[in-house]
Amino acid sequence: MDVFKKCFEFTRAEEYKNSGLYPYFTEIEKVEGNHVWVGGKKILMVGSNNYLGLFDDPKIKAAAIAAVEKYGTSTCGSRFLNGTYSLHVELEKKLAGFMGKEEALTFSTGMQANLGAISALAGRDDVIVLDRMVHASIMDAVRLSYAHIAKFKHNDMKDLEDKLAHQPAEKGKLIIVDGVFSMEGDLSNLPQIVKLAKKYHARLMVDDAHGVGVMGEKGRGTAEHFGLIDEVDLIMTTFSKSFASLGGFVVGDSKIIQYIKHHARALIFSASITPAALGAAGQALEIIQNEPKRRQRLWEITRIMNKELTAMGYHTGNTETPIIPVFINDMEKTFMMWKFLRDYGVFTNPVIAPAVPPEDSLIRTSFTATHSDSDLEFILEGFKKGGKLLGLI
Repeated sequence: MDVFKKCFEFTRAEEYKNSGLYPYFTEIEKVEGNHVWVGGKKILMVGSNNYLGLFDDPKIKAAAIAAVEKYGTSTCGSRFLNGTYSLHVELEKKLAGFMGKEEALTFSTGMQANLGAISALAGRDDVIVLDRMVHASIMDAVRLSYAHIAKFKHNDMKDLEDKLAHQPAEKGKLIIVDGVFSMEGDLSNLPQIVKLAKKYHARLMVDDAHGVGVMGEKGRGTAEHFGLIDEVDLIMTTFSKSFASLGGFVVGDSKIIQYIKHHARALIFSASITPAALGAAGQALEIIQNEPKRRQRLWEITRIMNKELTAMGYHTGNTETPIIPVFINDMEKTFMMWKFLRDYGVFTNPVIAPAVPPEDSLIRTSFTATHSDSDLEFILEGFKKGGKLLGLI
């Protein structure tokens, strides 16, 4: 048997390319605010996670350039050896203070933050209890940890308690959930999860990649939204959403962070975050702290779009965030709707299995604080025309 046999038999992507319905690996030729150019055509972006509209902010770009001028383009080494710059240390102190935790640790990507932290903390004698809908990076991290796995039904607190109750008392228990679920935009039931974690002597980690910068009075995420920052043991987030950069970090008690720092293979055996990314993330943190009007505008847009899409006849699920899923519930029609919107001039993301159950295929929209009222009208008109053409509304 040839190990590459599966590669030569994989034809699905080519089939969709030939039909004109292939939506992935789109080449973006130019970016200007909330517009991108694809195939020479200007398209309004409603598919990025640039929630606060910072990725082309002049202050962010200036901070990235200044960092390159001082430190160069790369560390050319891991944090463990030669790749810890003063920029890393300064940013980690600021992040810990912002998040209300003792210490922070940065990783080169958000995925590495999960891979490193989870696989360092949990082992063969532990059990990880997680929501079935957590991000793929958590799933991969759990596999790397060799810990026992118990999955509970999405946001089902009765099932979570059942899973916790059946774990041996001698095993260490770590509950892991997303704060904001990235496809449907709903929130974890953190108040109940915290109660169950205490009842069954489990630790709790929240992946808040889509929450920090967006949720909470100060933008500290889902835990702040529920008033539970002190009750969550570890919070992880990424720089590739609200921070308009690349990288990730975890925050928690110093003893826990120090252990991760000296045991996380994804940190020790990977080059550290580049100076440009650190400079951009640091400036983004200042804006998140000092410009709350961006969050206020983002939530105004979120309320408008969810209300209007629902009134139009679309089902947007249980979203409570700027991630607004438009459920199509059919894979072929999801691709057709995506294609209509792209041709119309709106960039969205089609989401199909395995990212969601096959019957829950959807168009994922995610909004930005810098979308204008005219942008919103254009998006809604596209959904109205496409939905009627395809018989969705």
